[in-house]
Amino acid sequence: MRYAVCVSIILLTGCSAGVDHPEIRAVLDRQIEAWNRGDLEGFMAQYWKSDELVFCSPKSETHGWQATMARYKKVYPTREKMGSLSFDVGEIARTGVGTAELAGRFRLDYPDGCRNGRFYLHLRRIDGTWVIVRDYTVQD
Repeated sequence: MRYAVCVSIILLTGCSAGVDHPEIRAVLDRQIEAWNRGDLEGFMAQYWKSDELVFCSPKSETHGWQATMARYKKVYPTREKMGSLSFDVGEIARTGVGTAELAGRFRLDYPDGCRNGRFYLHLRRIDGTWVIVRDYTVQD
């Protein structure tokens, strides 16, 4: 929860009005495209491939790209379990030359219903590419 409060403060104070960041939004677009074709590797390609990657949820905290990939494979073992993903992304706050924060909502649609939630991301520009280095996801 503390992370969510920090992100909210950054988003409210660190954003330039009317500024869009298509290179950062493209990270999320690539995730949606990969997810919706059942490609977990492509989805995970947008995360920092490092032992320092952090994925948090209210129930657990996972450290490292490999552990995060294993978590996704366990929770979503088949294409059917993945559903169809969409994001609603709010403002993107550039918090430094090569850092950004954003908050958004996700929706997973299944034949028998949907799941919704929120996510808060910290991204860094590493070797010329924007990657997610910290992900805090909460299911509604």
